[in-house]
Amino acid sequence: MSLNIVLVEPEIPQNTGNIARTCAATGCKLHLVKPLGFKIDDSKLKRAGLDYWHLLDIEYHESFEALQTSYPDADYFYSTTKAKQKHTDVNYTKDCFIVFGKETAGLPKPLLEKNMEHCIRIPMLNDTNARSLNLSNSVAIVVFEALRQIDFPNMI
Repeated sequence: MSLNIVLVEPEIPQNTGNIARTCAATGCKLHLVKPLGFKIDDSKLKRAGLDYWHLLDIEYHESFEALQTSYPDADYFYSTTKAKQKHTDVNYTKDCFIVFGKETAGLPKPLLEKNMEHCIRIPMLNDTNARSLNLSNSVAIVVFEALRQIDFPNMI
């Protein structure tokens, strides 16, 4: 198995394309939760992923609840600027799910409130003008911490 990266209702095709490329190059499985803010055949999505699409393991889900029904026993981590613990404070497993919300709103508040002990954040300046990092950058930061913890399986 591999790390699982979940994008809940992603809106910007270039971000999803960049994340797809990161997943392809690291062996992570990408899960896209609908509705998507773009068409899968969007040229911006394909361009951002370049020629890595054939390396990508990708799954589509009608809702986040559908994803959880498919993987009921998985460990889930929820990336949010509202978390108390840093992304480096948790112990990732080789087949855990790391969940990211849409660019404009993040993850739904009820989901975060129900799972606060599994929420993680990337440290940033304590300045209200620095609200969040770009989604594709956030995914890369967390993915490489999780991969570091599990000793970069199948990577050179």
